[in-house]
Amino acid sequence: MPEITFQTSRSSGPGGQNVNKVESRVELRFPLRESQVLTEAQKELILEKIGNQLTAEGLLLVTAQDDRSQLRNKEIALTRFHELLLRSLRRPKPRKATKPSKAAVRKRLEGKKLHSDKKANRRKLD
Repeated sequence: MPEITFQTSRSSGPGGQNVNKVESRVELRFPLRESQVLTEAQKELILEKIGNQLTAEGLLLVTAQDDRSQLRNKEIALTRFHELLLRSLRRPKPRKATKPSKAAVRKRLEGKKLHSDKKANRRKLD
């Protein structure tokens, strides 16, 4: 995608001298509101789901610093970005209201009656 830009920086965490010398941390930047690739409906759906993750400028940021390699971190960031978009574009299946079957209701009531009888048999007789 031509709209995606990458910014690199030094990664934190373990890695020895490599951490101090190599910019292996990758930050993927995607301007969601100005995107030409997504339709307006898709943008609205994404904003509903992950609008709180956008910066003030409307950028979606995805970072990766899992690997020592900058190239591998770019791949990880792209994978995370795609998964995030797919998750936010997926519409939840609408729930259908259902009722318990007559047999299930009857079975439940019979169970309650048996339990009630068992308790009643424990009472003292006058």
